Amino acid sequence: MRKMKVDKLGIDLLSHDPVVILKDVEGKRFLPILIGPFEATAIALALEGTHIPRPLSHDLMKHIIEALNAKVLRIVIHDIHDNTFYAKIVIESNGKNLEIDARPSDSIALALRTNAPIFVSERIILEETVVDKQSEEHDLRKFKKYIDNLKPSDFLKGTIPTKGEDEMPEQKEIPDLERLEDLDEDSDN
Repeated sequence: MRKMKVDKLGIDLLSHDPVVILKDVEGKRFLPILIGPFEATAIALALEGTHIPRPLSHDLMKHIIEALNAKVLRIVIHDIHDNTFYAKIVIESNGKNLEIDARPSDSIALALRTNAPIFVSERIILEETVVDKQSEEHDLRKFKKYIDNLKPSDFLKGTIPTKGEDEMPEQKEIPDLERLEDLDEDSDN
């Protein structure tokens, strides 16, 4: 499963229905989910931190869960059938974890109110998400620059590049190549 967060709300250009866009924490994949107008409003209010005088349904769910000394641990968008996503709200109550079937839109609205993390199954990630082309192109440019700056002598110095903070990765020790050759000669005798 991959952790995601709400990136934004929008309107689907074809159906003119509200859509919530989830983004993975690396910011490389997006998951659009069509939702209803009432859920879109509930999500928007939570995102904006708008205080309302009377509780809406998702506020009421939060208050009931808290009154029962329970806690929303996470929500999981775990399946899709016929273009309909399925989610679970995982609640801890009396030391037990309860999984409650819910629509993703309601789950997201509740997660935003309870600061619960949002997870999406790997199958949904692979089949339904959209890759951020800008992020992908940036990574490709960074890798190409790294390859262009790589010299054969980098491998002879007893180090190999690993991921670092700058464009050029930090160096990691590898066995001394001459010592390996000596060991190889010893094993032949």
